[in-house]
Amino acid sequence: MPTKIPAPMTSTIIRAPGPKTVSPAAQEALRCLCDAPEPEDLEVNRGLCEAVQRDLGALQLERHGVRMQEATIGGVPARIFTPPSLPDRNRGCVLLNLHGGGFTVDAGSVTENVPVAAYARMTVVAARYRLAPEHSFPAAVDDAEAVYRGLLAEHAPDQIGLYGTSAGACLCAQLLVRLRSSGRPVPRAFGFFTGTADLSRCGDSEFFFRPREDFGTPPEQFSAYVGNSDRSSPEVSPIFADLTGLPPTLCIAGTRDFMLSQTALFHQALLRAGVDARLLVFEAMPHAHWIFLDLPESDQAFRAMAGFFEARIGAAGVSNA
Repeated sequence: MPTKIPAPMTSTIIRAPGPKTVSPAAQEALRCLCDAPEPEDLEVNRGLCEAVQRDLGALQLERHGVRMQEATIGGVPARIFTPPSLPDRNRGCVLLNLHGGGFTVDAGSVTENVPVAAYARMTVVAARYRLAPEHSFPAAVDDAEAVYRGLLAEHAPDQIGLYGTSAGACLCAQLLVRLRSSGRPVPRAFGFFTGTADLSRCGDSEFFFRPREDFGTPPEQFSAYVGNSDRSSPEVSPIFADLTGLPPTLCIAGTRDFMLSQTALFHQALLRAGVDARLLVFEAMPHAHWIFLDLPESDQAFRAMAGFFEARIGAAGVSNA
């Protein structure tokens, strides 16, 4: 598999050398990492991301022996990933993923989920929610809730995990705040992987690592998704919500990740609310580094995600709670 990340997913603008504290493969990848801008044409960008999901996703499916099928859950298109090994204790468990892609493209409905399904030995459902700018907030959250409620019809909340990368992490947090405020049951565990829960302010790491052409003031960032909604409202920026009662959470980022600050800030907000929250930071890794499929650090991240869910969900998670 290629280790070079596709240009549309590149994030770093810092030209520091790869430190010897990471794997040799990561050192080489960091040397080769380009900061080419995303295509200005949205349809071109979507086509590139679709090709990544199709081509690299196919390699992942073959590598891990995972089976993927297209489905519709709650009226929303979805992809279901079934691992080659499904222990009896995990047969009633399911993980719901909301993919990344800046709210405008599908940058992970396959690549984010195949290794997690294989390593956690659980079924993973990827919600293919509506994208901006055609569909601004709260359309994606509406779709995520529809899929979640569809899963609740067949699974107990303690058998469900929720996770997302980048924009998907933000959507997951927005979904949880909605569920919490409406009194609906929340899933057993939550993975907040290099995301933001605050669409009203920029974090410090964004100044250093967000691509120059992508950096802007908060009113400019993610404007296609936010639309006319109030960025300071808890529904849009969950960091301002009452986070009490949210499920145990694993937060992941890297030290060269432009979302490191936002991930750390949300982790602190969860701790203040009494949530069992953990923060895992990878040395020298850029935004969503697990998309470098051949790096040891990529595999380490996927195994950390899977291990967190396997320890928390279903019969094993309930008995160890």
